[in-house]
Amino acid sequence: MIWAAFSALLSHWRRHPFQLLAIVAGLALSTGLWSAVQAINAEARASYARAAAQLGQAQADHLVAEDGDIPLQTYVALRRAGWQVAPVVEGRLRLGAQWLDLMGIDLLNPPPLPLFLDDQERPAAEAPGDIAQSLLPPGQIFLHPEMAADIGQPANGPGIIASAAVPRGVAIADIALASRLLQRPNGLSRLILLSPEAKDLPPIDRIAPGLRRIAAREAAGATERLTDSFHLNLTAFGLLSFAVGLFIVQGSVGLALEQRRGLFRTLRSLGVPLSTLVALLAAELVLIALCAAMLGLVLGYAVAAALLPDVSATLSGLYGASVEGSLTLRPGWILSGLIMALAGTLVAGARAIHRLWRLPILRAPATGARGQQARRGFHLAALAGLGLLVAAAATLALFEGLLAGFAFLGGLMLGVALLLPMLLSTMLTLGAKTARGAVSEWLWADTRAQLPGLSLALMALLLALAANVGVGTMVSSFRLTFTGWLDQRLAAEIYVTVDSDDTGAAFSRWIAAQPGARALPIRWHELRHRNAPLRIYGILDDATYRRHWPLLEAMPGVWDRVADGSGVLINEQLARRHGYEPGDILILSPAWQMTVAGIYSDYGNPNGQAIVAMPMLLAQVPPPPNRQFGIRTPADETETLMLRMRDEFGLPRDSIADQASIKARSLAVFERTFVVTEALNVLTLGVAGFAMLTSLLTLWGQRLPHLAPVWAMGVTRARLARLDILRSLLLAGLTACLALPLGLALAWTLLAVINVEAFGWKLPMFLFPLDWLRLFLLALLAAALAALIPARRLARLSPSDLLKVFANEK
Repeated sequence: MIWAAFSALLSHWRRHPFQLLAIVAGLALSTGLWSAVQAINAEARASYARAAAQLGQAQADHLVAEDGDIPLQTYVALRRAGWQVAPVVEGRLRLGAQWLDLMGIDLLNPPPLPLFLDDQERPAAEAPGDIAQSLLPPGQIFLHPEMAADIGQPANGPGIIASAAVPRGVAIADIALASRLLQRPNGLSRLILLSPEAKDLPPIDRIAPGLRRIAAREAAGATERLTDSFHLNLTAFGLLSFAVGLFIVQGSVGLALEQRRGLFRTLRSLGVPLSTLVALLAAELVLIALCAAMLGLVLGYAVAAALLPDVSATLSGLYGASVEGSLTLRPGWILSGLIMALAGTLVAGARAIHRLWRLPILRAPATGARGQQARRGFHLAALAGLGLLVAAAATLALFEGLLAGFAFLGGLMLGVALLLPMLLSTMLTLGAKTARGAVSEWLWADTRAQLPGLSLALMALLLALAANVGVGTMVSSFRLTFTGWLDQRLAAEIYVTVDSDDTGAAFSRWIAAQPGARALPIRWHELRHRNAPLRIYGILDDATYRRHWPLLEAMPGVWDRVADGSGVLINEQLARRHGYEPGDILILSPAWQMTVAGIYSDYGNPNGQAIVAMPMLLAQVPPPPNRQFGIRTPADETETLMLRMRDEFGLPRDSIADQASIKARSLAVFERTFVVTEALNVLTLGVAGFAMLTSLLTLWGQRLPHLAPVWAMGVTRARLARLDILRSLLLAGLTACLALPLGLALAWTLLAVINVEAFGWKLPMFLFPLDWLRLFLLALLAAALAALIPARRLARLSPSDLLKVFANEK
């Protein structure tokens, strides 16, 4: 009997294949977008872990200085005391046209890095790298094979060696070579503990009281913690897309329950227990979920593979984190997709199963009772929505951090979505008072009567439109701010990079002799401040900075304070991270303390940064590289001067660039940074449009009893079809109007809460009414297209089919 009852349940889908398609498609889409996000996150985190393992960060604890570099004398004292520590020097280095993170290690006393073994672990003599050549001038630099191929072998200087043991974006060299290239002869970035702590050794804090020990796990997860905001943002989008897709599933499952009420009555009359019937319905949902989940995983793999290169560019541009460009099938995200599909289906079908368990099976409630039940459901949903809004506001007021910001966003969007049916019902009731004529009154009443069946699809549309408004406003505000910021920061007409300090000195003298031109050297030194990297730039007292540098807060006479060496400028990230304000004291080292004279905007940089006068920088640190320059020259002489520079110094094409080309490249990187976000936006909106289509098509059979009497009273089928499209446009338009304030609230949260917690800077919010109009028209277009198929069916429906409604006594 169980198999016969199960076959009877499955027979429903043969008669209603589109409902089955709607459930499978909705679940596959939601699972696909969720699994795509999880696949991207899993690949990124695997890359972080692989890079940490390759660099030896996952196997040993580290020692770092609280402020500044570790003096060489401290390293010597630890070694003499018996501590097995390996020195590391780190900094940024330009090789060819690429900036890399250079890591200098003692190749005779290294952490376990297989630089001199190839993939088959052949002995060092057969490996591409030779330790003797790495130690002797000019030395060797080890790079990932792909990056080594891009850079090539330089005409002079250190040799480039390809090694799969080196992660992308990183260069490794002997510490002597790295110190020389980074111009840091006496300072170490960190020390790696190579052996476990011995009881008979003196404590580290007694030998080197200024050092702090960092556990291996903490050091290895530094990059992952830095990018947590990005991955949490992707996960939030994945959850939003999954929720939108589940609206399709829940609506279709609920409709299938209503349509099979007679079948359930028959099965109960034949002796099938209610518990068995509920179990069979749950088994049916699980079977559909497994089939849809497999399709969703295939779709998710395709979406993740398409978006991964842009994700890699985003992480590299915003955080300096490198991610492999290929996607790997990992059990974690596959299992996550299957679990989410099963859990989502059971959640979507829980209401239908509950109704099957509680509602009388042998006597179906009347239509009026169902309408009253729907209205009670609207009231309960509205109360739940208000509760979520209050909880979201309380979360934002009482807690801080990224999770609190996303919790506020989730409560806000879900709360407004639950309020939507009641708000639409109220608006339709008010609209009915403006009706003139019987057909108009019927249209308003019929629209309100169809609201329960369309409410889930309209919730999906609300969330998708709000996400598009919010994220679009955030991206456009960022773009507008970033463009203006670039105009201020990139004030020089030409930017030049030379290959050595000697060439830099000669270049400065040559520029000083050119009429109307002057050089602004770009020199910096990197140290650690409160256990985080801090880059300090030195600048000359020039009108370019006074006129163009974007300051957010400043003391009176800020530029005079910087010029005389008494003041320092810090970026917004450093100020927010440690609570600095103008007038506070910034301790760069025990012997170097300065007053914070101003705070400037520094978009796109996850780390702290400071600016001091050039004489002050040169007096406090070893002479930093003098190889980069901004050149001020009259705009009409830019091309001529660039040609003369190339001829005079033999500069390659990628070592010299004008202001316009640098801005174009920066904006191109910016646009690529948000490709993933905009793609998820488009996919979410597409899923919402599909939700409307499936809802309208699945409700088609239930519409005939409402349309037949109106047709019988003289309204033509063509006019009824037009009214059906008008009804869909009305609901979509009202939903879009309600989505606008929700989207603006989302944008404010992203700009003023999430962005500050994730990146350390706050962006101004700009309004873009033309974008709202475009999105409003797009929502109407989606509603019209969704209503077009049912309206076309209605216009072509045979009169005999409408007459059968009365014969069936529906």
